[in-house]
Amino acid sequence: MSTLPLRGAIAAVLLSALGAHAIFKRWEVMHLLGVSLLLIVLPGTASTLLIPHLGAAKGIILGFLMYFGTLISSIVIYRISPFHPLARYPGPLLARVSKFYHIAKIWPGKQHLYLQQLHDRYGDIVRFGPNEVSIRDVSCITPVLGTQGMPKGPMFDGRHFWPETHSLIGSRDPREHMRRRRPWNRAFSTAAMKEYTIFIRTHAQELSDALVARRGQVVDLAEWISFFTYDIMGDLVFGGWTNMVRDGGDHSGLLRIMQKGLKVEFICDQIPWITYYLRYFPAEDHKKMHSMAFGQTEKRYAAGSSTRDVFYYLNNEDGAENTSPPKSIVMSDGLLALVAGSDTTSTVLASIFYSLLRNPETYKRLQAEVDKFYPPGEDSLDPKHFPDMHYLEAVVNEGLRLFPAVPSGSQRAPEIGKGDMVVGPYYIPEGTQTRIHFWSIHRDPRNFSQPDTFWPDRWLIAEGLQEHTGEKLVHDANAWVPFSFGPSNCVGKNLALQEMRTVLCHLIQRLSFRFADGYDPAQYERDHHDRFVTAIGRLPVVVEVRN
Repeated sequence: MSTLPLRGAIAAVLLSALGAHAIFKRWEVMHLLGVSLLLIVLPGTASTLLIPHLGAAKGIILGFLMYFGTLISSIVIYRISPFHPLARYPGPLLARVSKFYHIAKIWPGKQHLYLQQLHDRYGDIVRFGPNEVSIRDVSCITPVLGTQGMPKGPMFDGRHFWPETHSLIGSRDPREHMRRRRPWNRAFSTAAMKEYTIFIRTHAQELSDALVARRGQVVDLAEWISFFTYDIMGDLVFGGWTNMVRDGGDHSGLLRIMQKGLKVEFICDQIPWITYYLRYFPAEDHKKMHSMAFGQTEKRYAAGSSTRDVFYYLNNEDGAENTSPPKSIVMSDGLLALVAGSDTTSTVLASIFYSLLRNPETYKRLQAEVDKFYPPGEDSLDPKHFPDMHYLEAVVNEGLRLFPAVPSGSQRAPEIGKGDMVVGPYYIPEGTQTRIHFWSIHRDPRNFSQPDTFWPDRWLIAEGLQEHTGEKLVHDANAWVPFSFGPSNCVGKNLALQEMRTVLCHLIQRLSFRFADGYDPAQYERDHHDRFVTAIGRLPVVVEVRN
């Protein structure tokens, strides 16, 4: 066999690298065998062409260096070139090159603020990754998230370490998602919500009793609200588990595991291909979390149905489906319900209390409305007056606007094989991930007057329940999407709202709150982190019993 000239051998190595880039770009190869062929076997084989000219060691080393140098250069040049499908959209240069740049920027947990800054600088659509854009345009909400919109993107694969059985939130097939969502819809229907009222009443009373027992002391209200929401979901999903309020702490370690996992999962959903290879080596906390959930699932199976709780519907104990789902699906969906129904509600509710304490006149006005409908002796755990409590509704809506539980939205992507999409005025190529940035939309002056101000009156004025004599009110109800939008919106919305109304009414009727002495209220927002769902810090307050 004749030996290629040195120039020919070098050209073969370079062309092999360019061919590998073309294959990665076209098929997004992730399987270990395919990656090994392209990153080990192919450069190794091409490098042998240099051995007759340079010797074995030098030829192999130089061949690999040339191969990977060419591959990386080709990737970088393509991503910043005008030939890339997203070249028309502005964004930081280094963000176009690698998602690792974005990770470095958001590592402290401030993705919501960083993307807002990018939108303020570059406009309503920003390219913040090689193949990902963020959108701040209200007209794009329906085309991206609506019934005819996009399925979920690969972030959920990475976030959940590519599980064999996804929970509902990770299901990327729209048809499969629709089928899987049916028991969830029944679990959070109006009829089901009536069954859950007793759970909310019981745990709200338990929370207020625990705070009364600590009157005059400094307590972390955010932590206690988190105890409350986890206790409710523990009851609704597993028939009881956490008992954090009763025990005065997270003795099972559940909260610690969840908070630690949020940061890891958040990075993983930015670069999902990494967890494709790490899934066989799950972290100890990840294994412990699933072990805890599996153990509680087994107990719930053994106990059977004593009440129509969320598990009752997820396990098809109502008999609405022709067949019951496998245990793996019930377990993953049960764990999803526990976490998604706890962290999201608790962070928004804590943020509402924070906002009330920072705005004493608003606090007094809400307190007056609570006293009107629930005077001393009136059962403030009974939701019968909620429909008439317009200021309470305005306070909750405003808290959800300023502090949405999922500030940067969830990733969407055109369905593979279905072609590109036009979203409002934007062209989204197949293979591109897209986010609607809720935080920016909620705080855009084109959508809401005084966008960074906690001002519940805006909701009353917009609904004609209160006169407005100041400058023209800007209030776009279509820009309010704290529970997302479309077929993948938050199925537990009604439960979350009922919990927030009940806790606000009951605690405000029975207790008074003030910031702890020496506490800087601005620290609360400094501790506000975007980990896909919001993560918050402490909210130290002094609790007193109202006369």
